[in-house]
Amino acid sequence: MAINPANTEQLDVENIDGNTMKLRSGAIIPRITKEAADRRALLTRSILAKLHLSPVGEPVAFDLSEDGSVMFYFDSSRVTETPAELWYNTTERTANRETVTLESGNEIERMGTRRAASYGFYTKRRLDEMNYDVVEEPVAYNIAKDGSTVYFYDKKTAIRRPLKCIVCGKDVRYKRKMCRACFERDLLRRREDGDAYRAQPRGMSRERVLFFDLELTGVYTHDEIISVSITNGRGDILMDTLVRPLRKKKWTKTEKIHGITPAMVENSPTLDELVPTIKELFANADNIIAFGVSTDYSHIKYIYETEAEQEALHKKVRCCANEFVRFQSEHYPDNNHASLIDAMACLGISWDGIPHSSIADTIACMKVWEALFPNYYID
Repeated sequence: MAINPANTEQLDVENIDGNTMKLRSGAIIPRITKEAADRRALLTRSILAKLHLSPVGEPVAFDLSEDGSVMFYFDSSRVTETPAELWYNTTERTANRETVTLESGNEIERMGTRRAASYGFYTKRRLDEMNYDVVEEPVAYNIAKDGSTVYFYDKKTAIRRPLKCIVCGKDVRYKRKMCRACFERDLLRRREDGDAYRAQPRGMSRERVLFFDLELTGVYTHDEIISVSITNGRGDILMDTLVRPLRKKKWTKTEKIHGITPAMVENSPTLDELVPTIKELFANADNIIAFGVSTDYSHIKYIYETEAEQEALHKKVRCCANEFVRFQSEHYPDNNHASLIDAMACLGISWDGIPHSSIADTIACMKVWEALFPNYYID
């Protein structure tokens, strides 16, 4: 018996343009006839279900039933076998499947709510709660306790409605889960707060604020330092040296970034030889600043033997990258990248030296920090 489920809605016309349909992913699929689908060996969901197969990926074509619901076609070469435990109802594992035939001619199977959910099939009411609109015809059904028919729809082919602003709850979200108007008001508030925060006098001594950068054989903790540069807030270079690693003999990937070759460090001091000087410089500093602290700190901290010494160092460390990310999010919210090169370009600062060398990056970090915090120092 052919049925026309009462809870099947008409397709949202915004998703159909002539003989094509735009899926939630943005893909455009054509409307075709059953004959054309047969020639291309495309299969409907009901046929796949009979073969104990599930589609992989999105539908590749569609047609409309007389009631306005959508019938999708799937590529027969992109399917996977449905797990055997899902072939039949969990409460009635027999070959006597209960089915009904839709108005489109497709046959759908009766299944329990739990089994339907394992496929990603939900009732229209549940999808509505999840902010989805149904466009495809039902893919399964069940009989409720009161004898009424409950239809299930595939979430993958449902259309997600634009989410509403979490502030006003009226307009569609633009950024940060807010509509444009609420976002711009929030942006103005955050910008004012951020500018006030950065403009506060810190009263720091340029001699007691250090900037540093490391170049490494790699980014993992077992990698070694092969370059160290340290300056103070005046730009005085306190250390700028290559470092000879003890274990690593080559570092092909990072060599392409910083340009330091194994031959260049052959006659350089080891890190152990530099440790006393580095410790003395750090001990006399109030703040130690780097652009992207996590990687540099995770390597430099091992010059200290105890956790207490490492923690004392960590309390002095400040991350210039984090501060730039905040500034950029408040003043240039459309910018998506926040590397040191991006920070220099955003703030209009010129480079001294070649980017990705430790001394050039150290000086660049010093300049970015002062541009962000113009009242950081006493003078």
